[in-house]
Amino acid sequence: MSRGLFITLEGGEGAGKTTSLAFVRAFLEQAGKNVLVTREPGGTPLGEKIRELLLHGQDDMHVDSELLLMFAARAEHLARVIRPALATGAVVICDRFTDATYAYQGAGRGAPDARIRILEDWLQQGLRPDLTLLLDIPVERGLVRAGKRSAPDRFEREQIDFFKRVRAAYLAMAVREPQRVRVIDAAQDIPKVQRQLRAALETLPL
Repeated sequence: MSRGLFITLEGGEGAGKTTSLAFVRAFLEQAGKNVLVTREPGGTPLGEKIRELLLHGQDDMHVDSELLLMFAARAEHLARVIRPALATGAVVICDRFTDATYAYQGAGRGAPDARIRILEDWLQQGLRPDLTLLLDIPVERGLVRAGKRSAPDRFEREQIDFFKRVRAAYLAMAVREPQRVRVIDAAQDIPKVQRQLRAALETLPL
């Protein structure tokens, strides 16, 4: 059996990933695909405990500790969820993956890309998303949306310059890898966002 498809959704705060993820899942299921939806950090019992530390732990966590926790959760996620599902031919949709590490811990926190790449190469062994849907929205607008959603977590309490670095890193990825990373204008209304998502999904070998 051939390997399944690996799709990731990325974007800054308030970009509407939850709504878009539901649309992507429905589109693929209507195409007759076996779909698994998961998230990072998280996706496993251990990963969810690490997620709690990362989102609601101490604000002054060292960047290296944060980076290693992200990859600890990812190691468990890859071993217990993502790789087994792909091996069955399923389509795995993941809310954030390693691109988020480059954006948040790299550009946002200042961890060197070379350090992140070492961990990526070690754990992923060449496994990368087949398609990444980058939901892009101006930082100020996204933060207003996110503020209406829930109390802020460790990341959402960061200064606006942090989020601008994150957004710039994401957009730079799209420039470097236009075939994999498709930019979705998430500032538009939901029907227009979904039309963009559908157009990107229709490029896949479904």
